[in-house]
Amino acid sequence: MLWQLPAHAAPAYKKLTLGGPAAVVSYPLLHMLETNALQDYTEVLSFRLWQSPDQLRALLTRKEIDLTAAPVNLPALMFNLGEKVKLLNISVWGILWLVSSDPDVKGFDDLKGKELLVPFQRDLPSVLLDTLLAARNTGQETVKLRPVRDAQDAITLMLSGKGQHALLVEPMAAMLLWRNRQQGERELFRVQSLEEAWRETFPNKAELPQAGLMANSNVAQDTELLKAVDKAYAESARWCKSNTLACAEMVNRHIPHLPVPAVEEAIRVTRLESLSANQIRPQLENLYGLLGKRFPKAVGNKMPAVEFYGP
Repeated sequence: MLWQLPAHAAPAYKKLTLGGPAAVVSYPLLHMLETNALQDYTEVLSFRLWQSPDQLRALLTRKEIDLTAAPVNLPALMFNLGEKVKLLNISVWGILWLVSSDPDVKGFDDLKGKELLVPFQRDLPSVLLDTLLAARNTGQETVKLRPVRDAQDAITLMLSGKGQHALLVEPMAAMLLWRNRQQGERELFRVQSLEEAWRETFPNKAELPQAGLMANSNVAQDTELLKAVDKAYAESARWCKSNTLACAEMVNRHIPHLPVPAVEEAIRVTRLESLSANQIRPQLENLYGLLGKRFPKAVGNKMPAVEFYGP
């Protein structure tokens, strides 16, 4: 009798689509794509760049994205609205930076009476900023928040001298500083991360989980896949943090409008550490509870149930 090795089982999925913004949270996904990290689970792995949380929700609803980087409140909101999504991990713990042309501005408290460019409305960064300013008694009545269309508008205003202070998400803060160095007309300062100010303001809730990876409802019950994705993402996040130049060059291949020096700087200044959502559920619930007091609609008006936390 001849013994034969069993034929290798075909992957369970013909195609899996990863998604993410042009931000640090997506860089491990691009490394997973280049290394074909999920080859045992899918025949084809692709990546879809999205521009806003509203666009992401539409893509998730149409099942055009299976696994995606997302701001921490979006999966909670979708889950509480009845979508059976899961939060797999948190990998980014601070991507918001205050940039200023004023050397006397050392932190958010120094913005009283000054105008701050804010290139996001209704999204998680604006919710976090409002929560922080209110807690530090530096609310909208003393800091003049100036909404602008997007980060590029904020960068243009800062470079032209028509803006003095801006809150930007990485890598856009690094992009501003890089472009300003090219111009060489005046100095800009990376003042303080919102994460640092958050720790000062909420010492008992010092961790600020901002973005991570979520699974869409069509794959959220596949525990084996989710564990494999969580593991591969964590490995790729470690690679990106340990190989900042190679990671930046990889990002530039996929997103050419992001220059390598700015991407590398963004990786260096970002706490990129992937931890499974189940492992950090207390920190997540702290943040959801805090946001829920001022902006209940941002998290769907209640705390997500235990099955929300994956993988």
